Amino acid sequence: MHQERLTRLIEAMRTEKFDAIALNPGPSFYYMTGLSFHLMERPIVFIISRSEKPTLILPELERSKGERADLDLELISYGEDDASRGQAFQQASTQLDLDHRRIGVEPLRLRVFELRLLESASPGADILSCEETLSSLRIVKDGNEKDAIRRAVLVAEEALRATLPLIRVGMSEQELASELTMQILRAGLEPAMPFKPIVASGPNSALPHATPTDRKLKIGDLLIIDWGATVEGYISDITRTFAIGGIDAELEKIHSIVQRSNAAGREAVKPGVACQEIDRASRAVIENAGYGPFFIHRTGHGIGLEAHEHPNIREGNLQTLVPGMTFTVEPGIYLTDRGGVRVEDNMVVTDSGGESLSTYNRQLEVIA
Repeated sequence: MHQERLTRLIEAMRTEKFDAIALNPGPSFYYMTGLSFHLMERPIVFIISRSEKPTLILPELERSKGERADLDLELISYGEDDASRGQAFQQASTQLDLDHRRIGVEPLRLRVFELRLLESASPGADILSCEETLSSLRIVKDGNEKDAIRRAVLVAEEALRATLPLIRVGMSEQELASELTMQILRAGLEPAMPFKPIVASGPNSALPHATPTDRKLKIGDLLIIDWGATVEGYISDITRTFAIGGIDAELEKIHSIVQRSNAAGREAVKPGVACQEIDRASRAVIENAGYGPFFIHRTGHGIGLEAHEHPNIREGNLQTLVPGMTFTVEPGIYLTDRGGVRVEDNMVVTDSGGESLSTYNRQLEVIA
């Protein structure tokens, strides 16, 4: 599988005129190698060349892990001293003939630490973003990838079902987030979390990316729970909004509007449709109801090895959907100092339309 991905990447590199691509640990690194390393003070860089054997620079203590890759790799390892580290990068640059070449990197991933080492070893190289090149490979998921996301959704929904009966008035957002995290780990048995759950109540629910606080749940609150799970590196990202006891009429109204907006967005998913059309379908429902100014973010984003990847479901994105793309549909309405609603589902484009992998109840549930 990884050799096939490497072959496709090299073909894309020829088209984009990259001589090499350098990746440090992260989603694309894992996608290409199947290896997981964490970022630390010892640099690890995977360099793919169009003409030479792919090379992995890594500390000696990680060499045995590198040897497990199902790719034919050149391993260049170094010791604890700074000199041997620099020598490893210089050796890679010489073997791959990187100086005065076009080297692609991920600007959102490559640290200045690794960048300086590459620049020092290849001072004449032109180091450029290859984000679009890598995205073009990762954006369409194969059967195994879709199955992993589907299972990540099931884990997340099982965890929520186990958490809801434990919610009570007077519980803090932080307590609820901790309980949900524990249930996700119990349901999934995979320690990696795609992101920290968002648990936002009352006025805090009007903040799309709220951080759980010590605020205690109260009767009359809207409660947003935005959570996910990880399976084999692939993630789910779901949001549901609940009512803590009875809520006022306008808050009930905006939940109904967002629910219909979510349904309109999901219904619009079809092969050949531009990403912006999904955003427009969802947004039209909210705008027609008079709450357009309170929908303050894009309708969705890609999911896969990352919680936010391509495609972006927003106005202006003319990229067309093709079978295998996976992304969220998550419209929202946020009323400052009062409360907010978001309903988020995980979608996969099929041959004939779109399938929601997340199926948990989208109706307004009253809890506690």
